Amino acid sequence: MKIGIIGAGNIGGNLTRRLSALGHEVSVANSRGPQTLAALVEETGATAVTAAEAARGAQVVVVTVPLKNVPDLPSGLFDEAAENVAVIDTGNYYPQQRDGRIAAIEEGLTESRWTERQIGHAVVKAFNGTYAQDILDRPRPQGDPERIALPVAGDDEAAKRVVRALIDELGFDTVDAGGIDESWRQQPDTPVYGLRADVGGVTKALAEASPERPAAFRG
Repeated sequence: MKIGIIGAGNIGGNLTRRLSALGHEVSVANSRGPQTLAALVEETGATAVTAAEAARGAQVVVVTVPLKNVPDLPSGLFDEAAENVAVIDTGNYYPQQRDGRIAAIEEGLTESRWTERQIGHAVVKAFNGTYAQDILDRPRPQGDPERIALPVAGDDEAAKRVVRALIDELGFDTVDAGGIDESWRQQPDTPVYGLRADVGGVTKALAEASPERPAAFRG
């Protein structure tokens, strides 16, 4: 599968490592330019590209940049992507720690719905509460009692199936967390955020979430 990854931080870097190792054709971009990704390219065999090029021909695109930088992504980013491209949003809103105040989110818009509006494309929210190191260290085969599950939210059922299949290939179970308007259930400081649990534990944590944004994650 042709996969573009926009953002080469902890999550983006480790997804580049794992997806390349699984045999996918991975292109990776960051904000500083392809020349700064030489070490990751040498390690993984991925192709370094610009953000504008990352989605070209891609069947899956992972957007894993700080929320405050999402509006800076190139316009028409998905114009040359594969038809029905699945876009994964790993982002979180950290107003006090990093992003500053985003009024629409403060007024109740989910983080991923806000991201959709910035990039002009539907997204599937996944990996936002996953420890980056777990992507390398915690894959398990299907049926393994230590296999952990990740929540996956999105409105596009076909895209969500693609993403869930990819996560399964990476060595994790998934739980359907509903549509993007329900994705507050996996935002920062909810019970499922950072949870290492099986399908039952993740399902329970999603059900226990409160729609009220915690004070620590309000601007």
